[in-house]
Amino acid sequence: MPDMQTYWSTIAPATPEMYLAAAICAILLIDVFAGGERRPRLTGTVTLIALAIGAWVTLQYGGVSTRTVIFDGLYVADPLALVLKLAALLYVAVALLYSRPSLARRAIPGGEYYVLSLTALLGIFVLASAANLLTLYIGVELLALSLYAMIAFDRESPVSGEAAMKYFVLGSIASGMLLYGISLVYGITGSLALDSIALQLASEPSLGMIVGVGFIVVAIAFKYGAAPFHMWVPDVYHGAPTAVTLFVSTAPKFAYFALAYRLLAQGLDGVSPAWTEMIAIVAVLSLIVGNVFAIAQTNLKRMLAYSAIANAGYVLLGFATGTTAGYGAALYYTIVYVLVALGAFGVILLASRRGFEADQLDDYKGLASRDPMLALWMLMLMFSTAGVPPFVGFWAKLAIFEALWQVGALWLIVIGALAAVVGAFYYIRIVKLMYFDEAPAALPRGEAGPTLRFVLGINALATLGLGVVPASLFDICKAVLG
Repeated sequence: MPDMQTYWSTIAPATPEMYLAAAICAILLIDVFAGGERRPRLTGTVTLIALAIGAWVTLQYGGVSTRTVIFDGLYVADPLALVLKLAALLYVAVALLYSRPSLARRAIPGGEYYVLSLTALLGIFVLASAANLLTLYIGVELLALSLYAMIAFDRESPVSGEAAMKYFVLGSIASGMLLYGISLVYGITGSLALDSIALQLASEPSLGMIVGVGFIVVAIAFKYGAAPFHMWVPDVYHGAPTAVTLFVSTAPKFAYFALAYRLLAQGLDGVSPAWTEMIAIVAVLSLIVGNVFAIAQTNLKRMLAYSAIANAGYVLLGFATGTTAGYGAALYYTIVYVLVALGAFGVILLASRRGFEADQLDDYKGLASRDPMLALWMLMLMFSTAGVPPFVGFWAKLAIFEALWQVGALWLIVIGALAAVVGAFYYIRIVKLMYFDEAPAALPRGEAGPTLRFVLGINALATLGLGVVPASLFDICKAVLG
């Protein structure tokens, strides 16, 4: 018995992943054997309950106060992993809640959607706790394969299939680049463990190491949808069902932050002068491309896609500092952006009804007169994304600029500020359409019930509440990376 207790104590930090894998199997069986018309609703309810239990399991077993490495250096449990996992659990639960009416309207099988969402969440968990190049790659592929299937979910839509194929082809290329970069790092250092790699990179990097780092930066930029590797983002956001777009645009961002932080800030910290310059260039291109092309969009989902490219640029600006303060600001920005994106796509889903997707900008003309509460929630979300004080989006951008100021990157601050001004135009344009344009008589009102409207209201009010007390969340982000 003591041996068993000792063994359990060594693997206990990985309990959240083990629980999630078991929950996926159980929900898959429930969906297969549960009959009748209530099956999709039953599967969705069980999934939400499983996520709630998963949050308790993560707090109970994954909430370690010190950094713990297990499985021969493959897995790490630390405060950062805990924060990323809890945030992913919360946002996935809200995303699935928003998605339920949309799945029913489009007659999309809910069981597969819920199972794929959980397998993607498992990939996020693996990346959050990766301490080895092999574990990182497994997490990346587990998440990517789940997203490929989700984007191609609507078999009746040729646009959805085309978007999935484009994402699959480009994603495969990015995975190959990541694998090649990892192989170069392994060949030079002789180790797959991130801690061991970090110890060996204190000297001047070789040409092979710089090339390997370049391939890794390209792969990370693709996963973030950063320019010039953003080609898939508008097509995927537009072509996928809105419920899938909501998921793709939110929870996976935590995985990509974990990928960038574990690989660059931890494993490759010794060659940070090489990759910070690459990241800075990618960030600037993302800010320019995302904000300029978003202005010309008439489809709200495509506009939010280019907005995602621009916001990826701000996150990468935090990494471009190469400092702990910058990484903390990037984590803070990631959490804030995902909160706003979740609400924005939630508005699209709640404004929709059967035969009306509410994804065109003109669909929001006069929304304040047709649905005042939904218009108010959208206004708060757009003001936050635009960086209007006192909403939390303003403090997220300010945190990035402060980290850049500390390293003397004034030119990046100027570019980021100018990009924020351009971005404010197309965000506030939506507010103008809702409150100052006349509503077309043919536009219907959404079918969403009071429960979802209440959740969306909490989502929108959180952008104001976190802006009134910005230190509450920012201090957590700094503490877990300190």
